[in-house]
Amino acid sequence: MKTYIKFLVTYFLRSFLNIFLIMFGLVFILNIIKEIEFLNNSNVSTIYPIYLSFLSSPSVIFEMFPFIFLISTQFFFIKLLDNNEINIFKYSGLKNIKILSVLSFLSFFIGILIVTLFYNLSSNLQSYYLQLKNQFSEDKQYLAVINKNGLWIKDAINKQTNIINSSKIDKNFLTNTFIATFNEDFELIRSIKSDKIDIKDNKWIIYNAVQFENNTSNKINLIEFESNFDQKTIESLFSNLSSLSFLELINLRTNYNSLNYSVVDVNIQIYKIATYPFYLVLMTIFASIIMFNTRKFHSTTFKIMIGLFFSVTIYYINNFFNVMGSTEKIPLMIAIWTPILFLSLLNLIMLTKINEK
Repeated sequence: MKTYIKFLVTYFLRSFLNIFLIMFGLVFILNIIKEIEFLNNSNVSTIYPIYLSFLSSPSVIFEMFPFIFLISTQFFFIKLLDNNEINIFKYSGLKNIKILSVLSFLSFFIGILIVTLFYNLSSNLQSYYLQLKNQFSEDKQYLAVINKNGLWIKDAINKQTNIINSSKIDKNFLTNTFIATFNEDFELIRSIKSDKIDIKDNKWIIYNAVQFENNTSNKINLIEFESNFDQKTIESLFSNLSSLSFLELINLRTNYNSLNYSVVDVNIQIYKIATYPFYLVLMTIFASIIMFNTRKFHSTTFKIMIGLFFSVTIYYINNFFNVMGSTEKIPLMIAIWTPILFLSLLNLIMLTKINEK
């Protein structure tokens, strides 16, 4: 490895590690405050909120990596400028575009590690975090999962437990559904089979049901069925995709397709992870260009503020297109790639005459 490459890589990694630790510390402290408030009325040890904060912080940090890369790059250049090392490189014949190339390849490599290692670790910790936190929530008596056999719901209500299995979801309707109701001793009370159930609100409407009770079966045109679940509740239960690894997301998409459930949110999460290294590289290049173009300004704070302003703007543009994609206002691929292509085009325009900066 050439000396200047080793020097740039070492400098950037130090800057990245420092910003990462600072951000992690801030997120960790804020999460502790949130967990203390959540567990305020629970009888737990004082270390438990710290433990929960440790589990949930990596997932938050994953979302913040674009900001971490931008700020890390800015501080990397600030140190080079303060030590006049940029001019030394320039006089030695090392062009600015070469520095950008080294940082880009390094950012892409770190991005691959983040996606393959850090994300899978953070998703596993987030999954465990949600399991622990569910013990203290008011709705722990009911849960729902989707697997290759369809939608499964456990619903405890009125001292009874309902086990519900449905093969498909079509908006606010469950199709091909079987419901088994048990008492507190988990003895079967009755079972219901129906091809159409309206779950728009908590009072389900079961159409053309066949009810099995006391060893007899009866056909009933309409049954009102009380549940803790409605359409919005079921949809919200599957919205926390950050607790699933990349392979789990692929499996979930397969299960959703078999259930006829919308895979838009899952696809957005998958494409987001797949394109994340490119996004991080673009943020590194963007921050580098800002620093090259503002090197004449003496205020470090001003340079950082410019970077943060543009990064927040980019974040909201990216979020806007994600929302448009998730609500199917625009095609999913356009929602995913438009912010990346926009940032790429912006970088290309600003790269003009970069070697003269």
